[in-house]
Formats: sequence, C-alpha cells, structure tokens
Amino acid sequence: MILLTFSCFCFGYVAWIFLGWFFLYMAQVRHLDMKASALYSMIPFAAMTTFCLIGGVLCDGVARRYGLRAGRVAPSFVGLILCGGLLIAGSRATSASLAAWTLAAGVGALYISQSSYWSVTADIGGRNAGIVSSIMNTGAQVGGAVTTTLTPWIAERFGWSAGFLAAALLAFAGAFAWLGVNPEIQLSAPAQLPEPAIDKIPQAH
Repeated sequence: MILLTFSCFCFGYVAWIFLGWFFLYMAQVRHLDMKASALYSMIPFAAMTTFCLIGGVLCDGVARRYGLRAGRVAPSFVGLILCGGLLIAGSRATSASLAAWTLAAGVGALYISQSSYWSVTADIGGRNAGIVSSIMNTGAQVGGAVTTTLTPWIAERFGWSAGFLAAALLAFAGAFAWLGVNPEIQLSAPAQLPEPAIDKIPQAH
C-alpha cells in the first residue's frame, strides 16, 4: 500500500506539471503567442485521453495472458519509464513543436499506467476497495500540490530542464515502486457471503 501510494504521488506530480504549468511553459519558455500556446497545450490532453484507454486495454489483455501481477505491473512500469525518458528529451528539444510533441508523448506514456492504479486498488482492497483507493488517490493529490509550488521554484533557480528532470526522476521512482506491488495479495479477507435463508428453515420429518 505504501509503495502504491508513493507511486501514485509520483504520477500526480508529473501529471500536474501538464495540468498546471504546460501552457505557461510553452508561452514563456518556448516563446509562443497565446493562440499557439493554447493549441499546443491541447496535445497533452489528447495524449492523456488516448493512452489512458490504451493502458486499460493493455492492463486487462496482459493480465488475461500472463497473470494478474504482470497485467497490473508491466504497463505501469514501462509507461512510467518511457514517461521519464521523454520528459528529459522533450525539455531539451530545440524547437517548440518538437518539445510539445515529445512532452505530450511523455504524459501519454504516463497515462498508460492510470488504469493499473485504480484496478489494483480493487484487486488488493477487497471489501475495503473504497478506502484503499482513497488512500492511493491522496498520494496523487499531494503530488499535484507539491508540483504546483516546487516546479516553478526549480525552474526559476535552475531552469525548466531541471524542473522536467525532477519530474522524470520521480517517474522512474514511481516505476520501480510498482515492482513491489502484488495485486494477488489482498489487504483484507474477502467478505463472507451470508448463508441462504432457506438453509436455515427446519426440515419437516
């Protein structure tokens, strides 16, 4: 549970760079006008939507073929590793358009893992899946809160490449945290179904 929540913290940190700062990054750092910045800022959201759906298909498809743990862990691990690499590459791209597309690919790779986070809370949570998912999601919200203040602080002092590098390192950390998550082990015992009432009716002799 700790590793899952930490990984979700990393997910939230990276995601909120795009939700909160990508438009300003394209306008102020890549020196695009407002219209161009708005257009380029649509690309990450399109990538999030597309790869979120792809991630869900991968999650279930790999689980059916190779087992539950592989289905939950593999897409998340690969997606977060790709995300980190693309964030580093995109922040160092020479042109604004190349940066936008590469960074969008990075957040798309990040969202491959999203369905695994929510699926695994149902896997391990059992009858307490609501509590487990809320704890995990708290990690993401804390990550988002941290990135809204820490990212501009890093960017102001060390440059935006450093800001994206910090996010990439957290993406890598979140990926390796997934290796310690086992969806086949529930945190609570499965709920016992009540005995059918008919079984409790005395039989006539």
